[in-house]
Amino acid sequence: MQRLQGRRILITGGASGIGRATAELFVREGAAVAILDLDAKRVAATAETIGCMGTRADVRDAASLASAAAEAAAAIGGIDGLVNAAGIFSATGLDDTTPEEFARILAVNLTGTFLAIQATAPFLRTAGAGTVINIASGVGLLPTGPNSTAYVASKGGVIAMTKAIAMELAPAIRVNVVCPGAVETPMTAGFIRDNAVAARYALRRPGQPDELAAAILFLTSDESSFITGTTLAVDGGRTYH
Repeated sequence: MQRLQGRRILITGGASGIGRATAELFVREGAAVAILDLDAKRVAATAETIGCMGTRADVRDAASLASAAAEAAAAIGGIDGLVNAAGIFSATGLDDTTPEEFARILAVNLTGTFLAIQATAPFLRTAGAGTVINIASGVGLLPTGPNSTAYVASKGGVIAMTKAIAMELAPAIRVNVVCPGAVETPMTAGFIRDNAVAARYALRRPGQPDELAAAILFLTSDESSFITGTTLAVDGGRTYH
């Protein structure tokens, strides 16, 4: 349908999982896409396969993100959309989460999301309109507990931060957050299998990356033009029952 024709979208964590599925869909929908990832070889290979621009960036590092955003903007003609899909997972709980592990999870999932928005905001403002989609998690809305303490904290922070930044960047730039349930990606495969999480879902199965990409597409496209600051659970019915 070419719903993103003329759009220029930057995707963090775009070399795998939800980020890659989103990049693939956005290219099919007509967008010029740039993907960022920590793994230089993987991002280069993915970009070549998808047919988009790709570069290495560390979302924990403001300078790295600023440089990558500028490189991406030069390559695709600006930036009027951002998808924050970079993230890491931890299943440790209160007693076995070290301060270093807690800080590491927040550095990628929460601070990294903030830094990516900060790095791209000048390009979004120059464009005069745009969208930001953050990826949080269903556990940020309803923790399953126990365990995953740092991960839950980071994703809950992303949800709250999204609302604050949506107010700050309005009215020209819309900012929303998607909260996936368990999605079959390289990051979560072992956890989903070992903990039988799908049994707690109304749809009795984990999600697929392309199902999340479809939701991200909706919030990036003009079909959601009157939506900002919202939290969309895409979780197979986990949080409603």
